[in-house]
Amino acid sequence: MALLLGVDIGTSAAKAILCDEHGGVLATSSVEYAVTRPREGWSEQDPELWWKGVASLVPTVARLSGRSSREITAVGLSGQMHGSVLLGRETLAGGGTGAALRTALLWNDQRTAKQCAQIESRVGGRASLVRETGNAALPGFTLPKLMWVREHEPELWGRVGCVLMPKDFVRWRLTGQPATDVGDASGTLLYDPSRRAWSPTVCDAAEIDPAILPRVHESGEVAGTVTRWASAQTGLAEGTAVVAGSGDNMMGALGAGVVREGVLLATLGTSGVVYAHTKSCRPDLVDAAACGRTHAMCSATGTDARPGGWCTTGCMLSGAGALSWAQSVLAPGVPFDDLMREAGAAPAGCGGLVFLPHLTGERCPHADPAARGAWVGLTARHTRGSMIRALIEGVTLTMAQIIGIFRRLGIESERVLLGGGGAKSTFWRQMQADIYGCEVAMPTTAEGPALGAALLAGVAVGAWPSIEAACAQVIRDTEVREPDEEARRFYADHLRMYGRVYPALRETFAAMPR
Repeated sequence: MALLLGVDIGTSAAKAILCDEHGGVLATSSVEYAVTRPREGWSEQDPELWWKGVASLVPTVARLSGRSSREITAVGLSGQMHGSVLLGRETLAGGGTGAALRTALLWNDQRTAKQCAQIESRVGGRASLVRETGNAALPGFTLPKLMWVREHEPELWGRVGCVLMPKDFVRWRLTGQPATDVGDASGTLLYDPSRRAWSPTVCDAAEIDPAILPRVHESGEVAGTVTRWASAQTGLAEGTAVVAGSGDNMMGALGAGVVREGVLLATLGTSGVVYAHTKSCRPDLVDAAACGRTHAMCSATGTDARPGGWCTTGCMLSGAGALSWAQSVLAPGVPFDDLMREAGAAPAGCGGLVFLPHLTGERCPHADPAARGAWVGLTARHTRGSMIRALIEGVTLTMAQIIGIFRRLGIESERVLLGGGGAKSTFWRQMQADIYGCEVAMPTTAEGPALGAALLAGVAVGAWPSIEAACAQVIRDTEVREPDEEARRFYADHLRMYGRVYPALRETFAAMPR
């Protein structure tokens, strides 16, 4: 009997899930840790927190399942993307036992606007960078962080021997082998996902020595085994297989069963993310004036025997988080269910009231850090319920705009799987079906990236022949909703009107004081 451990290194917590060889969940547990914010817009984390979390979670989930840590067959890893973990040359000789040179700059760190501009300029513009790496230069990505450290901490930079992402640091501690996977590598701005190789063009332009970049594995490939030291730290048996894994977006897609074309995953958490699996790399080059709004990366479906596919994601920065904000300022103390009933009582379209959900700037469908949120069209007849419904509609319409970009890239969808807090409301689930204009479904599990990591570990040790087979066996729909035809037609017209609001205000937003 295989025991499969999936670990997700999140921004605020590490989560572990233990599954059997049928994908049945035996136990879950999580450990929270802190983010350090030394200055406004900065976000850092001590990699030791991730390791301590994992070392405590392994025996915890084993105990909760009534098993021993030493019985675990394989470990799969997922993690927050883009974080920069810097290992010193002398540390690499320690076989996974040493510390990082400094705290990691995280995906939500915003200090690197200058470096992003430098990168795009050096490679010949944004379109050239998107063509080479599948992505535009954004402050969240890894390469601009490396350039910032090189500029501001040159002495430390001179000691760097290897760059890893957060989940890769944990695997290095487990196995002593510095490595990454094709998905996390795709999120560095140094990797060409179409060729599945580090980009010499970008390395040369950014003056990054390829020698500090780790070996890249397919996500379902065994990337090492647990060392004697790591065994003593975690309770895992020495020699236990550790799978490469991938970033949390890719692993969350596996955990929802999105491993083929024609199915999208729409996750409405704090942000809103649309994810699609693709058979070819699809960089956002349809509109030369607005390229790079979506991200083209390698998917987590490959193994040592077969390369995987690709994926496209689009991320709006304020998803269900916009509703949490509105609840705090418009209705503090009012239960969420009461607010949803008020919203449900308002008519579709709210009598011409619309909401732009760009509360923290925007990434997709508008690459505009100066974008603002706004209710537009308020009259004396509008109520709190109208405002809440307009907000929910605005978030969902913006997700639909991202899906529209996907379609322009040739990525079609016959159905959409739903995840995140926005999927917990029946009212919001039906609205998503009506606005997306297609069938939506809820997958059986909410375990997300950690489950994807566990399934991938099972594939690597032969519990399933492929990740597609694993998902087909383990993941089912718990609810399927079709769009209401009248509502679908209304929202198709409403989406066209909504699409004119942000462009009309873009220059005004840019002129507003920050």
